[in-house]
Amino acid sequence: MKRSVKSMTALVLAAAMAVLSGCGAAATGSSTQDAAGSSPAQAGAEAGNQAGNGTGTGADGNSSSDGKTVIEYWHCNAETQGGLVVDELVKQFNESNDHIQVVAKYNPDMYKGLMQNLQAEAAAGRSPALVQIGWAFLDYFSNNFSYVSPQDAIDRFDKEDAGFLKDKFLPNVLGLAVNSEGSQVGIPYSLSNPVLYINKDILREAGLPEEGPATWQEVREFAKTIKEKTGKYGFYMQEPADFWAQQGLIESSGAKMLIANAEGKKEAAFATEDAIAAMQLMADMVKDQTALHISWEEGCQSFIDGNCAMLYTTIARRASVQKGAQFDVATVKSPLWNDRERMVPAGGCFLAITAQGDDQVKAAWEFEKFLYSVESMAAWTEGTGYVPPRKDVAEAENGLKTFLAENKMMNAAIEQMDGVVPWTAFPGDAGLQAEQMLLDMRDQILGGQVTAEQGMKAAQDAINQLLAVQ
Repeated sequence: MKRSVKSMTALVLAAAMAVLSGCGAAATGSSTQDAAGSSPAQAGAEAGNQAGNGTGTGADGNSSSDGKTVIEYWHCNAETQGGLVVDELVKQFNESNDHIQVVAKYNPDMYKGLMQNLQAEAAAGRSPALVQIGWAFLDYFSNNFSYVSPQDAIDRFDKEDAGFLKDKFLPNVLGLAVNSEGSQVGIPYSLSNPVLYINKDILREAGLPEEGPATWQEVREFAKTIKEKTGKYGFYMQEPADFWAQQGLIESSGAKMLIANAEGKKEAAFATEDAIAAMQLMADMVKDQTALHISWEEGCQSFIDGNCAMLYTTIARRASVQKGAQFDVATVKSPLWNDRERMVPAGGCFLAITAQGDDQVKAAWEFEKFLYSVESMAAWTEGTGYVPPRKDVAEAENGLKTFLAENKMMNAAIEQMDGVVPWTAFPGDAGLQAEQMLLDMRDQILGGQVTAEQGMKAAQDAINQLLAVQ
């Protein structure tokens, strides 16, 4: 268990990190999160009110009038973003046992709001039992809050299933919830990755293979042909206030957003020859009007309206695309850069145990394990669009086998899970500024103000100057 609560500094950092707190669901985009509900100040007040009503769980835990152990599960899922599934899963668990009662608590303002509420609880000596933590808050959470590692909980309260983590999860997926010190802080829960949505009707009209392009170079060739044959735009890559999708392009070219130098300090390393070529390819497509350079919502809508043939965005947009598209729509795996390995950044969150006291920890693990059952994981995927982090859910008869057979648009994201890598979060106080530099770089390159080489090298140098003083 790790403990280090840094009150005001942590609270301020939580607010500052909002831009980086990607969630894979969407409206639910895996990289941008809706700030639903109350403001940060209201969220903090709500946490205080809840604590005053005795719903927080202290070190000794709480018990209901019938002797059940009562635990809180904090989540960020609004009703339109998985909240109904949360309620149903909690109801099923509570009805299936006679010794634990789970109380689900929705936190407005996404992971930022949850962090602020968690800070208030920790300062008062209380905590929920189980919480959702956004990927960009991994180190911040583990450095500033008490938590019980999942294996520790298993070793203490579930010894007969000691190999649960190793048996049920791919190593690269588990690694998403490992902090910079090498500790397994939690277990991945909500996962998304970027896929290429294609309008098969337009591809057929342009005389192109309806299976879609396999490489980024083919994406450009497809887009050119589509423009020439149909007059429509060929391609759009999401452009919200984060660099998530572009990270997938750059790291698939063989570059790394961050590396450790000889002294062990992190430094930006994304301005490689291939990465520059990949970003220039995007800029050239915008310049010759075969690709769009507009907002994320506009780009997705252009695809749904049938005005753009290919859309590169999160799999968590599947439901809205599938519902709105009046054409033959499909998804294919994220394109490759020549013969390089596919690298797709993860969106979403992990679950962490913040319970205090043995009864609370034991109950938290029992509920968490229920959430990771094949049936619960399948319900979570069907209700949200997230990719199941557990490796045996897709093929299971009691899992997603039937659903995936009927909803083939999910297959691309599931099939590329072996290429999932962590979403880059820059360390220290420079994180927010470094992210903004990447966004400015993206806009300047796609807008034609600078070449990819000029923009990427300048941004890399500027970010490294920031990181050098951390």
